[in-house]
Amino acid sequence: MDKQKILIADDEPGIRSIVNRILEEEYIVFEAADGEEAIDIAKGQRPALILMDLMMPKMDGYAACSIIKSDQATKGIPVVILTGVGHELNKKYAEEMGADGYITKPFTRESLLEEMRRLLVSS
Repeated sequence: MDKQKILIADDEPGIRSIVNRILEEEYIVFEAADGEEAIDIAKGQRPALILMDLMMPKMDGYAACSIIKSDQATKGIPVVILTGVGHELNKKYAEEMGADGYITKPFTRESLLEEMRRLLVSS
């Protein structure tokens, strides 16, 4: 079976590296350092799922998620917000932007994989 593509969009290289190490055996992982790059990769690679930080340069995760979810070509890709900002208001706002899931940093390997599998099964 072909490996599914996953996009991790986070401006922190350390977070991208940790997530990549967790996922690299089971998935093909693409990395983006900001929201604009995330949109370009989403359109070009059509990943099975996107893990998106909220606070990024150039374009934040809210705007990038909104654009991905409003584009006919990418709107079906599940987006999981992966952020250090765990306030309920941010969670509500992320849902309004079309996010499918929400994980607060720091996260465990198990919580990340569990949320991803939940969305990958339903997509």
